[in-house]
Amino acid sequence: MAGGGFVDPEASKRAHLYEYRITKAFVFACCVAALGGSLFGYDLGVTGGVTSMDDFLILFFPTIYAREQQNLNETDYCKYDNQLLTLFTSSLYFAGLVSTFGASYLTRTKGRRASILFGSASFFLGGLLNACAVNLAMLIIGRILLGLGIGFGNQAVPLYLSETAPPKIRGMINQLFQLTTCLGILVANVINYFTDKIHPWGWRLSLGLAMVPASLMFIGGLYLPETPNSLVEQGRLDEARKNLERIRGTTNVDAEFHDLQVASDAARAIKHPFRNLLARKNRPQFVIGALGIPAFQQLTGVNSIVFYAPVIFQSLGFGSNTSLYSSIITSSMLVVATFVSMYVVDRKGRRFLFLEAGCQMIISMLVVAIILGLEFGHGVAIPKSYAAILVVMICAFLLAYGWSWGPLGWLVPSELFPLETRSAGQSIVVCNNLFFTALVAQCFLASLCHLRYGIFLLFAALIMIMSCFVYFLLPETKQVPIEEIVFLWQNHWLWKKYVEPSDGKVVRAD
Repeated sequence: MAGGGFVDPEASKRAHLYEYRITKAFVFACCVAALGGSLFGYDLGVTGGVTSMDDFLILFFPTIYAREQQNLNETDYCKYDNQLLTLFTSSLYFAGLVSTFGASYLTRTKGRRASILFGSASFFLGGLLNACAVNLAMLIIGRILLGLGIGFGNQAVPLYLSETAPPKIRGMINQLFQLTTCLGILVANVINYFTDKIHPWGWRLSLGLAMVPASLMFIGGLYLPETPNSLVEQGRLDEARKNLERIRGTTNVDAEFHDLQVASDAARAIKHPFRNLLARKNRPQFVIGALGIPAFQQLTGVNSIVFYAPVIFQSLGFGSNTSLYSSIITSSMLVVATFVSMYVVDRKGRRFLFLEAGCQMIISMLVVAIILGLEFGHGVAIPKSYAAILVVMICAFLLAYGWSWGPLGWLVPSELFPLETRSAGQSIVVCNNLFFTALVAQCFLASLCHLRYGIFLLFAALIMIMSCFVYFLLPETKQVPIEEIVFLWQNHWLWKKYVEPSDGKVVRAD
């Protein structure tokens, strides 16, 4: 099948042998680990709101504030184009993409839990420094510490959730990361709406409250069980089996534990996991999981809207409070969509959500581009009827993203890599993701200024390309045991040319 939309019967053969119950230990582990998403989400949401607050601009970016005051009634694509302002946003993500390589080493040698603890501690310190900032240097250093936290957290948390979850509900469990990310964005927008009324230090409260989810994650992380996969990888077999039995709620874990040991034997034979990622047999997961999906997740244009939603709405002629209120509505769409995705992903599959959402997102971006091209940028406020359509289209776009590229951009890569390259592969995923996040954050306002409504046409074209990428190259992975994804490549129309049956074949204990 050209699109690769199948589940290999051989790959799913052992899934029924994996027994599990939903235990308290499992629920606790998932809840604490998923808090990593709230760190990422809170920063995504809070940044755009803070950069539209007058008190913040007066202190750190007075030239932007002066320009804003001189053109109170002007609607202009270039109103907020300032590279220092965008550096405030993007510096976090540049720091995160560098730190993820250190996170890979820590995650592989000391476990997923160690990276989660380190990431939450770094994020706490960054939030504290930002809240106390009195100059731009303190602000940027705080952002770098936040970036370290996100680099370590985003590297470890998706792996932790995928390795902890049973195959039949892995998609839903992994999407807890996306759910808490979206909840973090929503909470940040609600907080911004109220702190915008507190003068002159409301922005400090918005930035400082990042310490709350970081504290919760660190305290919970102290009691977090390590994943059985990581313990087996470290050679701690007795502890690994006990943890597996505790998480699964049964002592009948022979089949799953055997597969973990076989995968671990292959992992220990790999001395240079980053170099091994480039091996021919790992070409599918490298192209799809490490390069394609993380980059495309950001090239949808979603973070342009999330970062700068308040700025976009102000540029469209909305007042300051109205723009923040509109941001609350749009971030609510992401939360609603994540619940839809959690319900559908293990029923309809990953490919269905990717492809349906692609059509919806393309239509939304085209409508936005057409309205902006006809009605915006003429020095007068956009008519309310058209502004309402813009908000609806942005919400439709965010709904589609929220049940597709948002959660699946983290879920699918975490499923694809074999244990021997998993931590290294996830580092490339996070690095690639944060690079494009930073790139979009740094370039969006300048692109909006120069390309005007054409930026949304560009996003529509990119979404069309990424939908074709999914259709032709990504096989369906729903309910396939994570250590047996390798068999999907051996039956794919293209990837079977790179992955021979002997490559990574699992010895079965039937």
